[in-house]
Amino acid sequence: MTRSWPLVERQIEFDTIRSALTDDNGGCGVVLVGDAGVGKTTLARTATSSLPDDVKWVAGTESARSIPLGVFAHLVGASTSRDPVTFLSAARESLLADGHIIIGVDDAHLLDQLSATLLHQLAIDRAVHIVATVRSGETVPDAVTSLWKDGHLKLLDLSPFTKVQSVELIESVLGGHLEGLSSDLIWEASGGNALFLRHLVEGAVESGAMRQVSGVWQLRGRTAITSELASLLEGRIDQLPDPVLHALKLLTFCEPLDLDALEELAGEEAVEEAEARGVVKIEQDGHRLTVRYTHPMLGDVIRRRLGLASARRLRGQLVKALQVRDISSPSERVRLAELIMDSDQEGNEALLCSAAKYTITMGNLSLGERFAREALNRGGGLAAADLLARSLLWQGRPQEVEQTLLPYEPADLDEVQLINWGGTRIANFIFSMGNSRLVAETFDLLRKRLTAPPLVLLVDGIASAHALHENRLTDAVEFAERVLADPDALPWAVEWAVFGGERALALMGRGDRCAALSERVNAIGSKLDGLLRYPAMFGEIHALVLAGELTKARQLAAKYSEFSSSGQYMAWAMANTLVGVVEVGQGRFPAAIERLEQAVAAMASDSAAAWSFPARIAVAQAYSALGRSTDAQREIAAAQSRGGKHVAVFGPQLELARAWAAASEGTTGRAVDLARGSAVAAAESGQFAIEAEALHAAARFGDKTVADRLAEVAAQIDGRMVGVQARYAAAFATDDGLGLDSAAAEFESLGALLYAADAAAHAASAHDRAGNRRQTVESAATASRLAALCGGASTPALSAAAQPLPLTSREREIANLVAARLSNKEIADRLFVSVRTVEGHLYRACIKLDVSDRDALGALMRGEGG
Repeated sequence: MTRSWPLVERQIEFDTIRSALTDDNGGCGVVLVGDAGVGKTTLARTATSSLPDDVKWVAGTESARSIPLGVFAHLVGASTSRDPVTFLSAARESLLADGHIIIGVDDAHLLDQLSATLLHQLAIDRAVHIVATVRSGETVPDAVTSLWKDGHLKLLDLSPFTKVQSVELIESVLGGHLEGLSSDLIWEASGGNALFLRHLVEGAVESGAMRQVSGVWQLRGRTAITSELASLLEGRIDQLPDPVLHALKLLTFCEPLDLDALEELAGEEAVEEAEARGVVKIEQDGHRLTVRYTHPMLGDVIRRRLGLASARRLRGQLVKALQVRDISSPSERVRLAELIMDSDQEGNEALLCSAAKYTITMGNLSLGERFAREALNRGGGLAAADLLARSLLWQGRPQEVEQTLLPYEPADLDEVQLINWGGTRIANFIFSMGNSRLVAETFDLLRKRLTAPPLVLLVDGIASAHALHENRLTDAVEFAERVLADPDALPWAVEWAVFGGERALALMGRGDRCAALSERVNAIGSKLDGLLRYPAMFGEIHALVLAGELTKARQLAAKYSEFSSSGQYMAWAMANTLVGVVEVGQGRFPAAIERLEQAVAAMASDSAAAWSFPARIAVAQAYSALGRSTDAQREIAAAQSRGGKHVAVFGPQLELARAWAAASEGTTGRAVDLARGSAVAAAESGQFAIEAEALHAAARFGDKTVADRLAEVAAQIDGRMVGVQARYAAAFATDDGLGLDSAAAEFESLGALLYAADAAAHAASAHDRAGNRRQTVESAATASRLAALCGGASTPALSAAAQPLPLTSREREIANLVAARLSNKEIADRLFVSVRTVEGHLYRACIKLDVSDRDALGALMRGEGG
């Protein structure tokens, strides 16, 4: 990897160093204290290089520590004197021969006593300025310590990089956005240490663990350590006594580890010395004390040095120590199961299945897969196979799901086994493979075989989700209601029913019923599949957005957006989709784009297509709102390529996204047609909330014919938003500037900033046509302010208000395409008209705007001066 690593700005520390080396403040320099690799030397050298003074750098080393005046010996010259006083005098004279200088001492904790004494004397006499670095946790000569204790040098504790600084540094080096979850993992692994950060990123890129997907850099798997960094850490490890090293070896397989357990295995003195040497830290965890590495990569390096046999033996020691303790929490069972898998101790498949179930529920799919696979190999049967299949399903590996479950013959399974086997396969067919035929066949098999009412209800719950995705909303609600009417329905039946029923109700405009469904699923949250909760909760959040309850929607979505485990990429992507959809509704497009781009990249696999549709639709709309039509078209095309009956429910929303993309490139006529087509498709399938959104969009693009239908829809569905949309459309249809101003204010009060901006822009145009100059200016200012809050949004309404031109909508549309440098033939193809028609509109537009030709027209529309 040959990327250049820039210096991260530490302006406060930089200024502190310069001030200590230049100001007459009673001192004569500064000591930088911090961990190895935190950037002490780089910062000190950068600061001193910015000064006009001569700087003489020396560096303490372990090998020179026993040599009197070791680091300064080259300044003494040839001398046979063994008198320390003579040595010091000669070194002092040599240093001061060139007048006032700055002495830089790297790793001053490694100075021999005579060198430390010389440095101390120079500081007392104020003969030079000094900048020194000292590594935290090291034994420092008294003469060096007194430099800051006696006030001769200022002490500057150099902290690791913040997370923001770390991400900025990595992105500047990689030349692209870093996925949020990956940035969490890298920052946690590096501790913000500059040197560790660099080697982690370089090692991950070189190993392929870090790669760029859809423009977003992602870390998948363990962070890799370069040989150079390993050598640096091994040098520190080699200095540790054997008892301390043994304690660290145990900790590397079980971190954090109960303090009592570690002391039992390694001895109290070893643990105490490890803490004194700064390689471990002891933290309070509830009523217990636990031990952690001070830096995670120490454990990685120690683990690399252990052979298979010794690693198995050490894990076995930990298993023996932990098994006799209280193992009541799921996380403790997970830890024990992980140790057992690779130890010399016997384990059982029941413990492994329990650990697999918990980790899958919590979203750590890679670890859940390991547990389930090991349980299956140890004879766990279908229970283990189903857990393995579920972990593979959520990771987007559909063929492996089938390979895992197909060996089991349905005729040999009891009803409980059959519903587990069939339910997982149906989910795989719906969400990953998109195979409606196999879905139907599996449903038929289950309905023929199952007789136990709770299991029949579970089939109904899954059927609700299936009907939703096939855009059969009434069926989805009916199946869901059948499940939810039974207070004793199984938790999984309730979860599936809420998934299908709640989202169907949201699309139908019956959002007032969604909260009750969410309460039902929240009451059994601890018993649910951890990842299914995200699509299940999407219904309520989407309902709140469509109803105009944006603040409440954001609060609810935020509850599901905090994930950092290395196995939770899908959960992290889904949670960010929830927040991103709300941000698009609010008009906070730059934030939404950053979030949704990462979510889409995390779900880039074709087998995750069904999960990625909401994110792709939302990010396409956000791109369009900012005028990035090419990016919007790319996401729409990606979604369309993954289409089919299994994702039919997204059809009207995808058509609406296409309308927004058309509007963003200036083809407003096409945008109106697409929006109206979306409204028709939505109405035909009962998605009346989406119909309202589509009709509202058509009005925003310039259609004055939708007000009556929008008023009808508003009378049928829930929420404050649709009422404002209907009043806006009515005011727009009648050119009622004051009515549009009122709608803008209502939209803003709901938090829908772009809706408000468009309404204000239309109000400005209406006031202008009425000759109301003051109101025109006020409405235009409101539109401009709101557009800025949206990240500089650009919509047809905003463009028209900002650039009032005496053109018809078709003439403006064609002029915009000319500004985009399309030829007449390309414009004709885009608008489905003849080239002669385009030429006619261009001729009239040029006359109205008093420009000579299409080139001048394009320049005018682009705002180019002349």
